Amino acid sequence: MPEYATVRYLEEDQPDRRFEWIIGNSAALESVLDQVEQVASTDSTVLIEGETGTGKELIAHAIHSSSQRYGRPFIKLNCASIPLDLLESELFGHEKGAFTGAIAQKIGRFEMADKGTLFLDEVGDIPPALQPKLLRVLQEQEFERLGSGRTHKMDVRLVAATNRNLAKMVARGQFRSDLYYRLNVFPISVPALRERREDIPALVSHFVKTFSHRMKKRVHSIPPETMTAFQFHSWPGNIRELQNMVERAVILSHDGMLHNPLPNRRTGPVILSLQRTHIAPSSGMWEDSDRALILETLEQAGWVVGGPRGAAAKLGLKRTTLLAKMKRLGISRPITPEETDMVGMASESIC
Repeated sequence: MPEYATVRYLEEDQPDRRFEWIIGNSAALESVLDQVEQVASTDSTVLIEGETGTGKELIAHAIHSSSQRYGRPFIKLNCASIPLDLLESELFGHEKGAFTGAIAQKIGRFEMADKGTLFLDEVGDIPPALQPKLLRVLQEQEFERLGSGRTHKMDVRLVAATNRNLAKMVARGQFRSDLYYRLNVFPISVPALRERREDIPALVSHFVKTFSHRMKKRVHSIPPETMTAFQFHSWPGNIRELQNMVERAVILSHDGMLHNPLPNRRTGPVILSLQRTHIAPSSGMWEDSDRALILETLEQAGWVVGGPRGAAAKLGLKRTTLLAKMKRLGISRPITPEETDMVGMASESIC
């Protein structure tokens, strides 16, 4: 199970363990998991889209674990990591002597996944010459090993993933449209970490626990300035990058505190999560940090809350969510001198 996976956090007393590796409860993540629950009970093909490092593999595993195929094989293949001339053999297998170097029979991933789920990661890297064969297998649920004329029937549920825009690849003639439509039966878009920043504290705490245990180091405190730095970072590598950065911080820790391993610069405003974590400062500290960040972002946005350039969009929040946080923290737009003068003039005219 990849440690950088982006999945929902379950309390210890929750009975449902289908998403036991899932860390976070942001609205963006909950939306993804709702879709997982909707499609898991079917045999429909799922296409998981998202940037590198967002945990697409774990979402695929959650689909399998929530389906009737749970307990059957979950076979995975990264299409980008296999040389093009060997990918067909990896998918469908081959007979002895099928090509130079084929010294024994090989079972392909489709055959391994029979009655279970096959996860094809980076499906956009499948070469055009192989795409028609993959399409036939998906449509007919049958295949032939290389070097064999015998047809094998199978019962495989396919989950594919990509960090590429397959629709644009289709428009450029780089990906077959019929294969794209066959894969895109039920698309799920996994949000980037910058779109679910409120999950960062829980993820950081999880990784701190993982690495401190592995390294036999005692890390008992995450200073507010360290968490703020994590919240400000843009995380182009998403959760995988966050995991690696926390690992670095645990290695460097020497006084039981997790010090900031990031460069001393801000990459954009964010909002701190107010959710409880296992290793966290007091709620008062979190509220002070939240208030400062919200005020800074509102000032940058000219106190515009909604719209594509408003503070809510910059913070990765819904407009209503930000307004609720502002109300709870007692934040309101300051009155400008011009507005003060207008109020005074209005009062005089009334008198």
